[in-house]
Amino acid sequence: MSIRARKSATAVAATAAIALFASACTGSNEGGTNDDPKAETTLTFWHGWSAPSEVKAIKENIERFEAAHKNIKVKIVGNMTDDKINQALRGGGSNAPDVVSSFSTTSVGKFCATGAFVDLNPFLKKSAIDPAKVFHKPVLDYTQFEGNQCTLPLLGDAYGLYYNKDEFKKAGIKAPPKTWEEFEKVAQKLTRAKGDSFEQLGFMPNYHGYETTISHYVPQWSPTYFDAEGKSNIAKDPAFERMITFQKKLVDSLGGFEKLKKYRNTFGDEWGAKHPFHTGQVAMQLDGEWRLGMAKDAGVKFEIGTAPLPVPEDQIADYGKGYLAGTIIGIASTSKKQNAAWELVKYMTTDTDAVVAFSNGIRNVPSTIEALKSPDLKHAPEFQTFIDIAQHPKSNTSPANVDGGSYHTTLQDVGLRYESGKLKDLKAGLEKAAQQIDTDIAKLK
Repeated sequence: MSIRARKSATAVAATAAIALFASACTGSNEGGTNDDPKAETTLTFWHGWSAPSEVKAIKENIERFEAAHKNIKVKIVGNMTDDKINQALRGGGSNAPDVVSSFSTTSVGKFCATGAFVDLNPFLKKSAIDPAKVFHKPVLDYTQFEGNQCTLPLLGDAYGLYYNKDEFKKAGIKAPPKTWEEFEKVAQKLTRAKGDSFEQLGFMPNYHGYETTISHYVPQWSPTYFDAEGKSNIAKDPAFERMITFQKKLVDSLGGFEKLKKYRNTFGDEWGAKHPFHTGQVAMQLDGEWRLGMAKDAGVKFEIGTAPLPVPEDQIADYGKGYLAGTIIGIASTSKKQNAAWELVKYMTTDTDAVVAFSNGIRNVPSTIEALKSPDLKHAPEFQTFIDIAQHPKSNTSPANVDGGSYHTTLQDVGLRYESGKLKDLKAGLEKAAQQIDTDIAKLK
C-alpha cells in the first residue's frame, strides 16, 4: 500500500464499500483454468496507483515481467477504485480485469468467501511454492481466509514511530520511548502550550488523528480479535480494554479531547506537505514506512528519527514489533486466462528481484522473506526500522473476516465514544460491540 490509497484504506469506514464490492460478486469460478500459459495472450491488470512515481514503478515492473514472458502482454489500467472493480467483476466480459490489486487487506475475507477471486492454493502447489517459506505469518494471515489463499501480498506496510530528533535533543530526551508509560512522559515533555492551544504537541492521540486508529495501536498489546470458535474476543481479551484505557489517559494528560480536537482542526492534509509532523506541529507520529519518503520530499527542516512503537511494560521483551498490512493481488474468478494470470501474480509476488525492484521504486516494505534480506534494497537508513518490524516474530495484523473488516468499524466506534467521554462504561461498551460483531458476521454466513 502506498500514498494513493491510504486516504481510504486507513479509514476503517471504507471497508463498507469493500464489503459491497465483494458481496456483489457471484464468485462463479467459471474462469478458464485450462488456458495455455505459453500461448500468445494479453492480460488486463487493474491497480489503484496514481502518483507519477508509483505509476512509473508499476510500469517498470510489468516491463520486466514481459521481458521474461515474451508470449504475455499486459494491459495496465491504473487509478482503479473498488467501485469500478466491483462493476467490472459483476459485468464480466472482455473488458473485465484478469488480475486485480487492492489496497484494502480488510476486504480479503469477502474476496475469498464470495469467490470474487480464485483460490491460489492449486496454483501455488502446481508451482511447488510453499507460501509459509516465502512469506512471514502475519502477511499470510491477511491474504487468506479459512484456508482459502485467494490473494497474495504485493509489498507491505509496517507501522512504527516517527520522531523529531531536534526536539528530542532540545528536551534532553536521549532515545525514543520503549514503553507506553515512557511514551506518555515524553509526549508531555515535548508539548508546549500556546494560549488555549499548542505551539507544539508531543503526540496527537485522538482516533481521528492521522493513522491513530485502534487497529494500529492495539497490536502492541498482542490482541486476539476472535476466539477459536470465530466469536469476537474484544470484550474478553484484556488487550483491548488496556489499550483503549491507555489512549484515553493519554488524551486527558495532553489537554483533553476538546482541546486536542480543536488543535487537530489546524492540521494540513495527511498526504500533503503540510502534514503536522512535517510542519513541526507534532513532535511524534504513529505512521507507516511511506511517511519517511513523504517527509523528505516535503523538505522538513529537522532530523527524522524512526523506531518501533512502544509496548506495555509487561511486554518489554516484545519491543520491536508492530502492525503489518499491505497491498494484495489476486486473479478474478471471471478471467478466462487464469494460468497466464498466475504467471503474472507469481512473478510480482514471489520473484525476489521483482519484489526488491518494486520496493525500491514505490518505497514500500518488501513482502517476501528473501526480499526483506536482500542487499539490493535501496532505502534510507531510517527505513531499516520498518524492515526490522516486518521481520519481528511478534509483529501482527488484523485477521480477515467475512464481514470485510466491518468489525473494525464497530470496535473503533467504542473508542471514539470513550475518548470523547460519551461512553462511561468501557467494559459494557466492549461487550455490546462484541455482540454486534457476532450478529453482523452471522448474517453473512
